[in-house]
Amino acid sequence: MRAWKFGDNIDTDAIIPGRFLTIYDEKELAKHAFEGIRDDFAKLAKEGDVIVAGRNFGCGSSREHAPLALKGAGIRVILAQSFARIFFRNAINVGLLPLVCVYTGEIKDGSSIIVQEHEGKVIVEGKEYTIEPVPEFMYNIVEAAGLVGYAKQLKEAPVCIKSRR
Repeated sequence: MRAWKFGDNIDTDAIIPGRFLTIYDEKELAKHAFEGIRDDFAKLAKEGDVIVAGRNFGCGSSREHAPLALKGAGIRVILAQSFARIFFRNAINVGLLPLVCVYTGEIKDGSSIIVQEHEGKVIVEGKEYTIEPVPEFMYNIVEAAGLVGYAKQLKEAPVCIKSRR
């Protein structure tokens, strides 16, 4: 996996410019991800690459298009020092995993990165960094490809009713 490095306060308008908000297909949105600030991203991002950012990633408007564009580009994990709350929630809702790591400033653009979220670490060029733990239910939502998929799984799950004897 490759690290795509960004700085602090990357807003949703930088992730997906407002003129593309009429598009709802994540693959089409991905073609315009970071357009105007990092034009090579849409052409070169690959399945499994990781966004690495500083503080307040995803600030700005609450558009769900931003995490959808990243998901469409093959991103599954975003590693940042902190996230805007609504972006954090939208990311999980569409099936992206936002992970908090205070050491992202040490990670260089293009670095080889391995994310071991269940072990609580990322490995970058052989060096380990810790990440904040994520509640299991959030992993379950992401693994179900988002909140809709998770709700469908819950609806289809067999229900066990205990007797009150």
